[in-house]
Parts: sequence; C-alpha cells; structure tokens
Amino acid sequence: MNIPVVTVGQSREDLVGGLERLHGPVTVVRRCAELPELLAACQSGLARAAVVADGSEGLTASLVDRLGAVGVAIIALTDNADEAARLRKIGVASALTGVESAELSDRIADAVEQLTGAGRRSATWSSLADTGAALGTVQAEPAVVPDRPGAGRIIAVWGPVGSPGRTTVAANIAGEMAADGKQVLLVDADSYGASIAAVLGLLDESAGLAQACRLADQGALDASALQKVATPVATKSGTFTVLTGITRADRWTELRAPALALVLERARQIVDVIVVDTGFCLEADEELSFDTMAPRRNAATLRPLELADTIYAVGAADPVGVPRLVRGLAELEAAVPQASPLVVMNKVRASSVGRSPERQLQDAWERYGPASGIETFLPYDPAAADAALLAGSLLLETAPDSALRRAVRSLVCAPDQQKAKSSVFSSTAGRRSKG
Repeated sequence: MNIPVVTVGQSREDLVGGLERLHGPVTVVRRCAELPELLAACQSGLARAAVVADGSEGLTASLVDRLGAVGVAIIALTDNADEAARLRKIGVASALTGVESAELSDRIADAVEQLTGAGRRSATWSSLADTGAALGTVQAEPAVVPDRPGAGRIIAVWGPVGSPGRTTVAANIAGEMAADGKQVLLVDADSYGASIAAVLGLLDESAGLAQACRLADQGALDASALQKVATPVATKSGTFTVLTGITRADRWTELRAPALALVLERARQIVDVIVVDTGFCLEADEELSFDTMAPRRNAATLRPLELADTIYAVGAADPVGVPRLVRGLAELEAAVPQASPLVVMNKVRASSVGRSPERQLQDAWERYGPASGIETFLPYDPAAADAALLAGSLLLETAPDSALRRAVRSLVCAPDQQKAKSSVFSSTAGRRSKG
C-alpha cells in the first residue's frame, strides 16, 4: 500500500529524509509552508495523510473534518501534553517531535487505516449533516486516558415548517425532567429562528451554543468550560441549564456540525438529559452549492437528529399542520434513516378538527399517515401558553394544573405511568373520552 504524504512546518529538517530513507509505503509528495497550503494540497487529491510538524495550534475540528472528507488522516508532532490532549479531542493523532522515522511511518499507516477502515467511523462526526469525516486517534506519548462515552440521553424536538410548537414542547420537557431530579441541558440549535432565550425570559446577547461550538472547535471544551457558557434556569421544582441559540440568523456558520457534535458528546458526560430544540429544515443544502466543502446551514438540525436517542416530531393538529407533518416525516426518514420519531400532535382542538378531535385525528392518521402511530396529543390551551410566555417561565410554574402541562408531563413520566395516561380532553383523570 502506497501512502502519499504532505508535510507542513520546518521544525524537523530530517523528517522528510528519514521517511524517504525507509523505502516503505510512506512517500512524501510535498512540503508545505503553512496549513492553508497543506489544505489545498490535500483537497486536490494529492495525499492520503498529512504530517503537521509545526503549527498544530492552527488545527481545529472543522479543519480536521474537511481533511477527513477527502480521505486525509492527520498526524501532529508535539511535545506538549496539553496540546496532545487538545488534538485528541478534535480527532488528531499525535506523536512526540523526536519520534523515530520508522515509528512515525507506522503511525501514519495506522491513522490512514483507522480513517478508511470499514466500520470505524464515529457517529459523532460527519454524515448527512456535513461533508467531513472522522479520524480515529492514535495516542500520543505520554499516554493519555481517552474520554469515555457519556451516558447522557439526547432528546431532539423537531417539527415541520409552520410553528407547530417545537420550542414550547422542548422547553417544558426540560423543565419537567429537571423537576424529576435529573440534570438537564436545554440546547437551542434552531439556526433559523432561535427563541429559547425569549421563551424563558433570558437577557442573552452572547449565544451560549455558539460559544460552546467555538471552544469545541479549538479542542478547549471541557466540563468546566461548558458549564460557564451555559445559563442556569431555576424553577420552583428544579434547575436546568441552557445553551442559548444564535442571536441573528446570519450567524448560522458558527454552528458547524463537527463542533456541535463535540458539544453534545461533552454534554452527555456531565448531564443526564440533553434536550435539543432543532430547526425545521432538513434539506441537504450541499446539493445547492458548488463548494461541497462549505459549511451547511441545516447541519445544526441534522446532526442532533442523527445523534438523538429519542426524537419527538411535533405537528400542529389542523388541516394545514397535519399534511405538513406527514410530508415532513417522509423527509426526516430520507435525511436520517435511523430515526424512529415519536409523533406529538400539538394544539389539538375541536374547532379545527371537529367533534372528538383525538378520534378524528387518530382515524385520519391511520388512513393517510405514516406507519408510526401518534404518541400523544397536546391540547390547545392558549391561556396557559400565553401566561407562561408573558412570565418568561414554564407551564409547571404558571399553569401547573392546566391540561397542556399535564399532557407534556405525560411525555416524560415513568413508563408505567404512561400506560395509564388519559385523553387530554377527559374530564376525569384515567377516563378516555368516548365522544
């Protein structure tokens, strides 16, 4: 196997000569003066590996992802243990600057094998959400214990265009789970109309998620840093934290898929539940661009959906919202084939559907909807929703006994309780409407 390699940096004059004298599979095809030159050489298809002998501090998760997208593995040389740990976080293999040529050649071959080997690609890195690819790491010396996968659960709340109530559902799910004693992080990943901060009455101008992505891109996001950029929200029943969304829609480029994946994986390690309020659009927008390496606006929606353990698909229960949800679920299946969304019908009311709205919706869904059934119905309760919005709070505080709050809570209660949940239109708990 021949492995063409490009290098950058002049810190080791004998680096290239040592590799060439081995007469092994590794062949140095170009020396580059700086990282942009190396990136251009790699994107031209010239190399399968890159050795960064100097300037590793310029490597970011986004750059690594772009190189991985064209099948280029990266080895960085550094004697700094902190830098080696940072590089490992963004998917870069490293070695000491004094590494022998034979060992460096072996590490290059291993890195290429890990990048291209079948079944070794990490789910936290690129897929439909972006154009990059992951690089499995090779430990630097001295050895560092790798981060363990987190046990936190990711819940993504998605819905089609038309304001079906994604943000209201996401925020109140976070509040209900916090009230149950769980450590919860609420993430506003809507790159079109972030609104979690407004819903919760937060005076935020810094966009916590953008800050977290910036730190993750640099390999500097640890538990302490994530907690600093997250905003705590205290309710009478519990406290959760929030990564607020971008303050303007034109800042969407700050939410790149590789960095966002790192943020979610780091959050898994420190909280029990991550609730992500996503955008509506699932369009694979790289098809609309001649630059296939450009950042993708919809990656901020697609990546959480790809990583989610549970997806709630929220649709408005009216003659416009239901068809939109049906079409949206078909798009979701095409964009994220592994997804198994739980359908949530929101704003259920007789005035828009007819008498016995739940039964009407259920019958229509069985005839025209997807194979998956409706998980739950959320009643149209404008008084409760408006009171919460006016107060910048959650239903559990402003309308704890409302039908809407009880229905949202039924989504996150214990499984045995869910079996006994009642119709949102029942006048008595535990008794379904027969109308």
